[in-house]
Amino acid sequence: MEKVVLGLSGGVDSAVAARLLQEQGCEVCGLYMDIAGDEARADAQRVAEELGVSLVVADVAAAQEEFVRRPFVDAYLRGETPNPCILCNPAVKFKTLLDYADTIGAQTVATGHYIRAENGMILKGRAENDQSYMLCRLRREQAARLRMPLGPYNKEEVRALAERFDLPVAHKAASMEICFIPDKDYIGWISARGVPLPPAGDFVFHGAVVGRHKGIHRWTVGQRLPGLFNERKLYVSRIVLERNEVEVALWEELFRTELAARDMNWLIDPPTEPIRASVKVRHTKWECPSCTVYPAEDGVRIVCDEAVRAPAAGQSAVLYDGERLLGGGFIV
Repeated sequence: MEKVVLGLSGGVDSAVAARLLQEQGCEVCGLYMDIAGDEARADAQRVAEELGVSLVVADVAAAQEEFVRRPFVDAYLRGETPNPCILCNPAVKFKTLLDYADTIGAQTVATGHYIRAENGMILKGRAENDQSYMLCRLRREQAARLRMPLGPYNKEEVRALAERFDLPVAHKAASMEICFIPDKDYIGWISARGVPLPPAGDFVFHGAVVGRHKGIHRWTVGQRLPGLFNERKLYVSRIVLERNEVEVALWEELFRTELAARDMNWLIDPPTEPIRASVKVRHTKWECPSCTVYPAEDGVRIVCDEAVRAPAAGQSAVLYDGERLLGGGFIV
């Protein structure tokens, strides 16, 4: 019987993943990462008891602080837009799962992500719920040990399976917030850490000052400003740290056909010549245009066949070859 370590979060997805793995003849060893509060931990324990799964609770607070929370704050203070899940997955979540797997002699690890994992490759899940974007920074040796049971399903089908399996979390609401900021108030959370915050500065439209902001950490590229300017909506197009300015633009001015990404993580042999691919610049269901990727000394230059909306510094540019995830880097 194959032994699999499953990240059991207390949610519907990981609970259904546990049951599907059991149906596939696996011995499921649950691991709960203690970062989401008492309710989630209790739900994970209920699911483990219901399914007869062993459950270990791992304290990952220190690792999350080092690799996720502190970089998350630093990025916002630089005027960037980080994605904490992308930071967490290779350095905390999957590292913890694989470390535990090595301890107990398990070859593979699983989660409730909506992706497919085949022969060391990460492939897109169903379009409605695909989460491959979030795994773009997994290392190749991590990707080689994945077993992802939810790949063939979408969220509605997983909900139906949870009801059929009579799981205790079958009707639990999906969690959409950042796990360490459950009220979604990231500005308040950053402020409460006691770090020096950026001062007020100018909104600038086509070189002219059109208002004042209360700190660049409160804004991200693509975000709409409240109200209208000359009867038009304005959106953040660029954050200029050196001048403490937030540049704004009209909707049609947000689109770009060329962008650059640094610190590339590849799930293939790093290319030395230009390659054709498709690219996502945010976790979205619809924008993934074809592009040409040019290797550069500090990352890649990406030229898209169709313009993408408001690529934001700090977010990830994630590359695909068809359904296959190739890797990703941070937009600059």
